[in-house]
Amino acid sequence: MLKASFTNSDGKEHILQFAMVDWWICDYQAYFNQTNATLDIVCLEDVEVLCLSLLNREKLCAEIHKVEHFFRRKSNGGYIALQQRILSLMNNNAKERYEQLMQQHPSLIQRVPKSLIAAYLGVSRETLSRLTS
Repeated sequence: MLKASFTNSDGKEHILQFAMVDWWICDYQAYFNQTNATLDIVCLEDVEVLCLSLLNREKLCAEIHKVEHFFRRKSNGGYIALQQRILSLMNNNAKERYEQLMQQHPSLIQRVPKSLIAAYLGVSRETLSRLTS
């Protein structure tokens, strides 16, 4: 389990994504533009991390088209998930976002501190406690 987050100038953490087993996580802006990272990626549990430089990724994709197809499918899936997350933040209230998260990832509540779930949902820890009681 990993998380990708951004901490604003006020010190408030905003979690963009949790990554479960066999998921990919990356600061795509930094990776593809070869710039400094804007996201922090932190391991919340023991993980095996595999890294691939952009240069080696491009080389693999040029040489093996099945790898290029694989990366495209993974990227498309991630893009769809982030699009759904943005729409949920725009259209659903906190309780609906919490219920959706628990429906999609029921084990998350046992694996991640409630303060991180609150940061992911964009609510305070106190608001999350009210939602779950």
